[in-house]
Amino acid sequence: MSELPRFARSHADVLAERLSESRGVIQVVAGPRQAGKTTLVLQALERVALPSRYASADDVAGRDRDWIAAQWDLGRLDAAESSAGAVLVLDEVQKVPGWSETVKRLWDEDSRNAISLRVVILGSSPLLVGRGLTESLTGRFETLRVAHWSFAEMRDAFGLTLDEFVFFGGYPGAATFIADEDRWRRYVLDALVETVVARDILLMTRVDKPALLRQLFALACAYSGQVLSYTKMLGQLQDAGNTTTLAHYLRLLGEAGLVTGLQKFSGSEVRRRGSSPKLLALNTGLVSAVAGRSFAEARADGNVWGRLVETAIGAHLLNAALDVTYWRDGDDEVDYVVRRVGRVTAIEVKSGSRRRSRSGLSAIADRHSIDRLLVVGADGVGVADFLDSSPERLLA
Repeated sequence: MSELPRFARSHADVLAERLSESRGVIQVVAGPRQAGKTTLVLQALERVALPSRYASADDVAGRDRDWIAAQWDLGRLDAAESSAGAVLVLDEVQKVPGWSETVKRLWDEDSRNAISLRVVILGSSPLLVGRGLTESLTGRFETLRVAHWSFAEMRDAFGLTLDEFVFFGGYPGAATFIADEDRWRRYVLDALVETVVARDILLMTRVDKPALLRQLFALACAYSGQVLSYTKMLGQLQDAGNTTTLAHYLRLLGEAGLVTGLQKFSGSEVRRRGSSPKLLALNTGLVSAVAGRSFAEARADGNVWGRLVETAIGAHLLNAALDVTYWRDGDDEVDYVVRRVGRVTAIEVKSGSRRRSRSGLSAIADRHSIDRLLVVGADGVGVADFLDSSPERLLA
């Protein structure tokens, strides 16, 4: 099995360390499809001197709670044969109705009977996994969140340049198709996007207007990096329903790791929640695949490239699970405002193609309490340096 790049490899090390300790709590590995969750878990198991068993609900027709119980019994047998215990890995567990109640019952039984079975749960639908955890497993789990692959990971694993990463994004499974852009685009749209929409959203969550959900995804990719009111969205979508429906669908798409809507930075939480969203793809490969432009065409168009760069910066921040918003007041705008450990950082992305009469950073500093002003690109932190670094370190 080939090694994952350094950031993903650190996840495997963290998980291995947790599994090497006493039984502890349930380990939950959550994140979007194609983020390397299964690979990092298998690599963590290689580092742990414990018998292990891996089972995926994706491989079973008619999944129900009995399937979980059967796998658990096999894990218990493994644990009984080893003085140090064993590990059970359940993948795509959110596809089993009532999974969290079953896991809770079995975990509590093992706790009472001192059975040293360590359990790892994987899921590609953070919304549904999170719902099950909070409803039934409070106090019994800790989460290891896995995001889309970063520039550093794609560069180290596949040799992508900065420009290639900005265009093709952080999908490792699609990287081998980059030389054939039509094939790469089909893979992203058919094998990734449609799989997420059809299997992780439509099959697992009530969606009354599936066509609208798909249209909203395409619209968010087309307008990634731009503020668009729900009223304007309604004007561009067929059978759009109402703003509440759009907000709900946008949240589902965000939980699935596709696109999201950033809220406006404000001192008032009420005003923040009622703001027009700034649409943002969580992987630039989605924008490029939906747009249908070639790499050369996108690179030659300053406006298109500027939006891709801004999307890459925003996705890098969100993939680090930071509290990210945007700010706009009249003609003044700041691309991203990040809250972290009590500090507020305003970030302006300068790709060389967008001109503003006045720096949005100066405007927001005049009107709000901002701890740090940061420019990415132009005369600030280089785009490559920003994407190559951990956002937590940059914003410390």
